[in-house]
Amino acid sequence: MPRRPTTGWTLALAVALPVEAATTLALPATLAGAVDAALDREPGPGALVLLVLALGTAAAANAVAAAAGPACAAETTAALRARLVRRLLALGPGGRLLRGGPPPGDLAARLVGSAADAGGRLPAALGAATALFTSAGAIVGLGVLSPWLALAFFAGVVPGVVLIRLFLREAGQVFVRYQEVQADLAARLTGALTGLRSIHAAGAERREAARVLAPLPALSAAGHALWSAQRRTAWQATLLIAVVEVAVLATAGAQVAAGALAPGSLAAAAGWAALGAGLFEQIEALVGVAHARAGQARVDELFALAPAATGARALPDGGTGELVFRGVVVREGGRVLLGPVDLTVPGGRTVALVGSSGSGKSLLAALPDRLRDPDEGRVLIDGVPVDELAASELRRAVGHAFERPVLVGRTVREALDGAGPEQAAAARADGFLRRLPKGWDTPLNELRISGGELQRLGLTRLLAHPTRVVVLDDATSGLDLATEYQVTEALDRATHGRTRLAVAHRGTVAARADLVAWLDGGRLRALAPHSELLADPDYRAVLSGAALSGAALDAATA
Repeated sequence: MPRRPTTGWTLALAVALPVEAATTLALPATLAGAVDAALDREPGPGALVLLVLALGTAAAANAVAAAAGPACAAETTAALRARLVRRLLALGPGGRLLRGGPPPGDLAARLVGSAADAGGRLPAALGAATALFTSAGAIVGLGVLSPWLALAFFAGVVPGVVLIRLFLREAGQVFVRYQEVQADLAARLTGALTGLRSIHAAGAERREAARVLAPLPALSAAGHALWSAQRRTAWQATLLIAVVEVAVLATAGAQVAAGALAPGSLAAAAGWAALGAGLFEQIEALVGVAHARAGQARVDELFALAPAATGARALPDGGTGELVFRGVVVREGGRVLLGPVDLTVPGGRTVALVGSSGSGKSLLAALPDRLRDPDEGRVLIDGVPVDELAASELRRAVGHAFERPVLVGRTVREALDGAGPEQAAAARADGFLRRLPKGWDTPLNELRISGGELQRLGLTRLLAHPTRVVVLDDATSGLDLATEYQVTEALDRATHGRTRLAVAHRGTVAARADLVAWLDGGRLRALAPHSELLADPDYRAVLSGAALSGAALDAATA
């Protein structure tokens, strides 16, 4: 579990910045007192002590703020990333993230980059607010010395405010564009890494590299646009500051010459003029604010994705695990991928899903445990819609084994989620588990196993929980025929009496099932025993094509 962030650094920053601002504002006045004391105009033995005290306090507050700012940003970023991860996991894989959210590469960019930018929002905002407070205090100080000094300063305030607003608006838009292009680049790279073997096999390295790097000109253009805005605003602010300070100092000098102000007041006016004009020098701070706002906007888009609604119902006692698909339809964009499909899998029976690639087998198999939610229709287990079940009840009701299972945890034992030697033996995984360097306690990052062995670990994890419905999504495709026969025999015994839905690419899987659901173009073409469907040449062609595809896949992953 991630460490909960503390509020210590945030509190330190919130205290240090105002103290630094207050002592910085006091420095011109204490300096004026020290100058007048040195000239014996207003004798005060404590003036030098006050100046030293103000300098020391300002330096200490600045040191604390310098340490607290990065620490506060780091803690906020860590907490934000933890919240984001929990949010994304809560969304579930049921198509909500895939259809309503960004692609995986963009997700990674937001978790790594945008979250870090957003994590710096509080320090950036506090820094900008402190600069504003300091400038406002400096203007008040000028007004206390002489209203004419304040008027001289205000001559540059209006164009300065306009300058800042224009910069913030332009920089914010550029940062959002920069992060969008950066996310596109990350998404392309993620896709290329996923299909790296196919890219090498096709000799398409250069073409794929050009595709991945295609967003670089747009990224460069966004970066140059930001630098251009920053450079333009910087020289305009510098010119404006010079004009304002000259105006204030000229006014103060005239009043000192006229005897309206003491000589020390000239030093105070110079200090407060510099502090007041410092607001226009905060280009770097404003860049940080714009950067943080852009990152926060992209993070908020993820928080805006709504998790799937879950119910609180439980399955009836003594249910057989009857599985019903009632008018289910799955779409992507405007295209129907599956349905409408009406299918009933009787409790305790096995139905094999057969069809050519793209027919909707895996989509249908993903519906019972809400790995994908239908856009229309309902899925019911023992008469209860799965979207009305409590999340814990659904997990106890449906078990899923995948073609390429993912192991989660620190060790093999944790990844198998409560499975023991009995389940490992049933999945024929006990032999190679004993040969691992540390057995069941082998860390996952040290695990080196084949695709077939990984599938057997997935089946081991499946057998650890006595669910009513078992979904096998091509979960034995990586096994050789002899091992597949042994594992299938063991699975039949271990899951006897449970309802099973099996995605089948081999005729042997279809032959062992009670019924075959033949899918064609996302529709249910037939529901009958394998022996009856064999009379149809189209059905035999589907099985032959699936077998050839499976053999090619086995060869590619060997």
